[in-house]
Amino acid sequence: MNTRTDKLNAEFKRLIAEILTKKVKDPRITEMFTVVDVDCDRELSTAKVYISIYSKDESKASATFSAIKENGSLVRREISRVMHIRKVPEFKFLPDTSMEYGQKIDELLYELSKKNSND
Repeated sequence: MNTRTDKLNAEFKRLIAEILTKKVKDPRITEMFTVVDVDCDRELSTAKVYISIYSKDESKASATFSAIKENGSLVRREISRVMHIRKVPEFKFLPDTSMEYGQKIDELLYELSKKNSND
């Protein structure tokens, strides 16, 4: 991929995490979260921001994710203030499902190995 886009993605990831933890004062953000990845398109019009929320309480996790999404415009404003680039993309916050996917694959592999050992 484009090295400029890769550098911007890394910088966006760092800044979004920093802004969400230090500048956003939303009481609904109660759970621990991580900005897993940022994937910006080549035109810098949109960027997908993958968020992983660590919580056993589904309602708190959902509230935290909603609050993060709703503060997207503040995040964009802060980034445009800090970074000196012509265009700051619109951020689309998405839940990161890679951990659930990995867990599902592990379960399937375990079931297959159990089945094969019984044969």
